[in-house]
Amino acid sequence: MKAVVMAGGEGSRLRPLTISRPKPMVPIVGRPVAEHILNLLKEHGITEVVMTVQYLASNIEDYFGDGSQFGMHIRYSREETPLGTAGSVKNAEEWLRDDDFLVISGDALTDFNLTKIIDFHRERSAMATLTLAHVANPLEYGVIITDDEQHITQFLEKPGWSQVFSDTINTGIYVLNPKIFDYFERDISYDFSTDLFPILLKKGDPLYGYTADGYWCDVGNLSEYMRANADVLTGNAQIKVPGQNIGGDIWVEPGVEIADGAQIFGPVYLGQSARVLAGAQIHGPCTIGSYSIIDSNAKIDRSVIWNNSYIGEHAEVRGAITGSHTSIKTKAVLFEGSVVGDDCLIDEGAIIQPGVKIWPKKEIENGAVVTSSIIWGNQGRRSLFGRFGVTGLVNIDITPELAAKMGAAYGAVLKKGTRVCVNRDAHRTPRMIKRAVISGLPSAGVNVHDLEAVPLPVARFYIRSTDAVGGVHIRLSPYDPRVVDIRFLDQHGMDIAKATERKIENMYFREDFRRVYMDEIGEISYAPNVVERYSEAYMKALDTKVIRNRKFSLVMDYGHGNAVDVLAPIFNQLDCEIIAINSTMDETRYSRSMDEVARDRRRLADITKTLGADLGLSLDTSGEKLFVVDETGRLLDNNQLLAVMTELLLRANPSSSVVVPVTASGIIEKVAEIAKGQVRRVGIAPQSLTSAATREGVVLVGDVLGGFVFPALHPAFDALFALAKLLELMARFDVKLSALVDELPESFQVRKFVDCAWDNKGRVMRLLSENYRDSRSADGVRIQSGKSDWVLILPDADRPLFTILAEAGTNEQASALADRYARVVTGFQQ
Repeated sequence: MKAVVMAGGEGSRLRPLTISRPKPMVPIVGRPVAEHILNLLKEHGITEVVMTVQYLASNIEDYFGDGSQFGMHIRYSREETPLGTAGSVKNAEEWLRDDDFLVISGDALTDFNLTKIIDFHRERSAMATLTLAHVANPLEYGVIITDDEQHITQFLEKPGWSQVFSDTINTGIYVLNPKIFDYFERDISYDFSTDLFPILLKKGDPLYGYTADGYWCDVGNLSEYMRANADVLTGNAQIKVPGQNIGGDIWVEPGVEIADGAQIFGPVYLGQSARVLAGAQIHGPCTIGSYSIIDSNAKIDRSVIWNNSYIGEHAEVRGAITGSHTSIKTKAVLFEGSVVGDDCLIDEGAIIQPGVKIWPKKEIENGAVVTSSIIWGNQGRRSLFGRFGVTGLVNIDITPELAAKMGAAYGAVLKKGTRVCVNRDAHRTPRMIKRAVISGLPSAGVNVHDLEAVPLPVARFYIRSTDAVGGVHIRLSPYDPRVVDIRFLDQHGMDIAKATERKIENMYFREDFRRVYMDEIGEISYAPNVVERYSEAYMKALDTKVIRNRKFSLVMDYGHGNAVDVLAPIFNQLDCEIIAINSTMDETRYSRSMDEVARDRRRLADITKTLGADLGLSLDTSGEKLFVVDETGRLLDNNQLLAVMTELLLRANPSSSVVVPVTASGIIEKVAEIAKGQVRRVGIAPQSLTSAATREGVVLVGDVLGGFVFPALHPAFDALFALAKLLELMARFDVKLSALVDELPESFQVRKFVDCAWDNKGRVMRLLSENYRDSRSADGVRIQSGKSDWVLILPDADRPLFTILAEAGTNEQASALADRYARVVTGFQQ
């Protein structure tokens, strides 16, 4: 016997899940509904199938093909316009004329015994046999009334309660004699239940109803969809769960990774290569799609997670559904009955309230509370660029496809025939993204100089000193191995301006890329003498003789970065004795947690003190941040190091200026006053600091994060040069670092955070400005409290909160000051 699988349904009541797929392709426990139906047919010996398709037909045809991979032979009958249930089957009449055939819905889930239904039909030589089932609420279905011999006597199509004389409904599974085709014409809209079967009943043709035992679910709405997944996992539906049961009703497909410390309480299905990290909790019934990641301490309860999704650290998904390629970020919460469509981003701390539906390709900003469904509006990411360039989780937010498009978009805003330098750090993840970026640039007619993997300051210097019109640097986050940053640089090696960011974003979202003809495609080549060019300028900018004469003994922590290739030859030329640690480029240590960084710095301090070295020095993996230990084993905090650098530079360059952010300690002004120099405060953004480096008289820029700019070499953060400049100045003035630190005035800073909804931020800033009119600063509001004490109220650019930074003579005073203004910010939100 042949079967017709009706697979043309749109599934409008399942939206937003069916926006980009037909209802038969909605997955239940890792497989489309239609695949479960094909498996049922095969189980009962039916392998010749015609699938009627209409809505997004190619999705079905591409997935099932000719059926050979499922052990079946599949043909397709396409409807250009909806023809009704009978009309669609009429289109396939040429394949069904030779024998009775089965009609079954491809978007309902069942485990009925089809063999018994077919035998019943044949035994009675029926024209049509309708498969019936008992349901609790028959209002949404066609009610069928039969006599004692199971002849159908009456049809009630979706009756009201006053008309319900039976709970027996039509499941849409039929066994039909091909003579039914004689009752209606081709290419007209015709329905089985409302048109054909009433005619058969009126003419007295043998029309029977078979009441089947077993499971049947129409999967007609989102709650039924959730129930169907749960019923398969709990065994209410006798449908095989894919994968291997490893115990506790936990089914896993090949490649699944479950970390030690993860807690899974069945029934739970984990699709191919899904990963559950330590501390995560999953309470069934749950299905987790293939290649999805459940991050540390995430909690999932009675939910359905589709393929290629990411559930972030401490995120919670309770009784919800997430579509494919969806990212639920750290501490976001999805409540009962909420549904998030494909390709959505629910940012950090966002809350999706019960019953809310998010249509595909939406981004919910961090901290937002969504109380109503979002259908229209933002299609895709609101913006690409953040504070640190284009940043996101690798293979979730930042994919090779995105990177290639970014390269093409960047190339399209540049002139044809120009050159761009592309650099990365030494990890495999930036290597993958870098190659994708490079593939996009030549398509726009832009040539590429591949710098391979050098420290970022070296790349910046090379761009500035050559004919390159820009650059791209890709790095792994130094604190989170899941995160990658893509930074775009201008012809001076600096981060691109906001206006250029907007041009790239506009080009990216419009996808109106410039595609050049074959002979204009850009060249890709390796850049020559990258490190040599930088090292030569580096040595010229130093008083190397005074450093050599001092013969420093140094403990150098390279942080497993690539700075060792640049600095090792330089230290040799400077006659420095080096004890190197973490000097090998180890991918497993390239990104370190804050605890690991703190441990490594304590180790650096211990080694420095034990060996009696002059200094202990540590770099971040990009080579932009410097951390220093004095000869006593004391690790300088960032304000102390900035103050020491300020004193030495101004002592060497009287009447000059240093530039610091508004967050820097007031100690800097005190030190500058003694050294007869000036302090200029600017905003905290890196662009604000580096642009200030080009002003007349500026000899140093510091960012209180370990970053230093020396305009004498180039106007970029450069820890490689900063450490050598520190050595030069210590040697020149014949001082020890501990003595310089001991002489610094004492001051304490306390930092607090106050939550503030995005919608309230503008109001809070307005009230602060009105109440503290003389306290506006380059960033935020800086309020002076007495001669030396102050507090900075700063709205966070990326999160729904304010930072309160207070400085005072004691830690207790600073803490009290921060608490006071935290209450002010809270009060302004009332």
